[in-house]
Amino acid sequence: MSEAPALSRPVTVHLRGDWGQANMHRICGWIAQEMLDRAPEGSRFAIWSGRGGFDQFEALRAGEADIAIATPTAAMRMLHRAGNAKGLAALGVVGQRDRLVVAVDAALPVTTVADLAAVADQLTVATSPDDGVNLIGYAAHKALRLAGVDPEKLSFYYHERPFPPVARFAAGEANVLIHEAVMTPAWQRIDRVRPVRYLPWGDAVLDAFAAEGWQDAVVEAGYLPGLTEDLRTLDFSDFAVLCREDLDDDVAALATWCMVMARRALEAQYAHLPADHSPVTYPLVPADMAATPLPLHPAAARVYEALGDRELADDAPIWK
Repeated sequence: MSEAPALSRPVTVHLRGDWGQANMHRICGWIAQEMLDRAPEGSRFAIWSGRGGFDQFEALRAGEADIAIATPTAAMRMLHRAGNAKGLAALGVVGQRDRLVVAVDAALPVTTVADLAAVADQLTVATSPDDGVNLIGYAAHKALRLAGVDPEKLSFYYHERPFPPVARFAAGEANVLIHEAVMTPAWQRIDRVRPVRYLPWGDAVLDAFAAEGWQDAVVEAGYLPGLTEDLRTLDFSDFAVLCREDLDDDVAALATWCMVMARRALEAQYAHLPADHSPVTYPLVPADMAATPLPLHPAAARVYEALGDRELADDAPIWK
């Protein structure tokens, strides 16, 4: 299956990414361009802004998007296990090594998340809102409650995206940070005004998430400023490329083929970053791409089976 699946008709495909300048939009642009290069004249591809959370599910169900990107895959797995992903399928996974981390001002008398309950009146927590869409805010608030910390007793600084909360914490304007995107440079500056400490969620929290399909993961000592030992925390890895179960087979097959066979074109956009600090983990491995949190669309499954771990020629993508 070295040749792209043939499309016998022009197609219009709607993709849904992030706010416009982050990795989900870049993934959508990659898929759209590669498909357009292999689609008949008259084909059209549009990328819509989204939030990368629960909204992507609703956009797919409503027919507002044909392909949508969401993160983390752990949340998709949880929703699938709970029966909340009916009618949806996956085309693949784009790897991203990420974690949901709790950092605090080291002057606080706390060593675990549960300890925050005793000093709730002293805290300003920088995170994202739990508004029914944002999965960062959803996980943070759910985990706080499981740890015995009542969010109603805390003061919050909320923002949709990670960098304003990280910046607020780094400037000393919040003394607790709960967020992801830990591979980015902003996290390497969070101790610029005072020492910081990283808090484990604790076994009760991690076990409760695991029971719903959301696994934990480790941040290795030294990965973040002042992290002197491995930290077990909630996994926040990977971008799921989602669709509806009824997406036309030829469209699903072409999108998947492009993801596998043109993967160097996405990897090249991140190759200037160390692989362990890149927002997209490279190299992309087809077997990992096929390990999706929702069942693969049948046409996508056939493409992965046919292509396997085929080596690619160096075709000098534009970003190389």
